[in-house]
Amino acid sequence: MSQISNNDVRPAPARIICILGMHRSGTSCLTGSLQNAGIALGDIHTWNPYNKKGNRENQRFVDLHDSILEHNGGAWDEPPASSVWRSEEKQAGRELLESYAEYPLFGFKDPRVLLVLEGWKQLYPDMEYIGSFRHPNAVAESLRVRSDMPRNRALKLWYVYNKRMLQEYKKGPFPILCFDDSEENFHANLNRALDILGVLPKESGEKFWEERLRGSQNASQEKLPWRIGRLYRKLRSLALR
Repeated sequence: MSQISNNDVRPAPARIICILGMHRSGTSCLTGSLQNAGIALGDIHTWNPYNKKGNRENQRFVDLHDSILEHNGGAWDEPPASSVWRSEEKQAGRELLESYAEYPLFGFKDPRVLLVLEGWKQLYPDMEYIGSFRHPNAVAESLRVRSDMPRNRALKLWYVYNKRMLQEYKKGPFPILCFDDSEENFHANLNRALDILGVLPKESGEKFWEERLRGSQNASQEKLPWRIGRLYRKLRSLALR
């Protein structure tokens, strides 16, 4: 049984896999696929108006992340430069992981985690990662539909989130999937990712992917700002294929 990093010895899942990625970037599909492969997620959302199979988020993690962001003067759409965890938030994180200690392989997904990740790394240094990204124009269009967010603001958010994912990748590579790929390529790359993570998928034959989950495929073909285009190309070069 793994232990949370703390002066007190506390139980935690033997392995924890954290799903990284910007909002509207295929993280829900990836997380649902990982669940089908046998990774426990706890109590998650399985339906909402913008994710017909649910965003696969555990509300307890989301609430904690929102609290941390708020007390650092930010929010999911107003990322702070850094996020300091208060003592009570560290305690809540320990208790959250402890509550899932029964699972040998546990995962969680919330795009906000990219904005508060350093705290989790302090609590659980052995945390593993897998990531997903999507073309900036597709994300911007999806955020326009969901949140009425202006394109320029959505692109800036895309850059902040994905730059942080790239920075984490540089510290130690992990599998990254591109949600722009075809269904066939997605599943092929998912299998590669599971192999890299050492996860033996269940023999259920069930696939989480449905084309309708991708949505907003009529995204703008507008030219991207150079630094956003460069980051997208960098992620494409690192993605499984």
